[in-house]
Amino acid sequence: MSCTPRLTQMLRARGYRMTSQRFAILQALHDGGHLSPAQIYQRVQQTGMTEATVYRTLEFLAGNGVLLVADRGNGHLAYELAGESHHHIICRTCGKQMEIDPALLAPVISQIESETGYRLNAGHLTFFGLCSKCTPKP
Repeated sequence: MSCTPRLTQMLRARGYRMTSQRFAILQALHDGGHLSPAQIYQRVQQTGMTEATVYRTLEFLAGNGVLLVADRGNGHLAYELAGESHHHIICRTCGKQMEIDPALLAPVISQIESETGYRLNAGHLTFFGLCSKCTPKP
């Protein structure tokens, strides 16, 4: 099922329209999940979109809450469609990654909010560490 109607409505509620560039990028992400700007460009270049347009559109969509941006720990960013909260843990050595159930972090986020007075929008957190295979054995 396409996410485009929901995201189109989100943009329109903020006074923006769904352009062909925005649509192409959203469709590329809908078809493929966590993608780098270069991967997105590869998927949309047949539309005639330039790489600069891809970067500008990604910034716009992320800035308006349509996309989530994740630091993959290698100095590169990955983009995905905004939606349900989810979090990742990535091994710093081999790059293995897995999703973390948001319910595990909910109590911590609630505690941070109550102690700081901040309202967190932690829809996507990335943790880094070492997986069981890369952790040195005693």
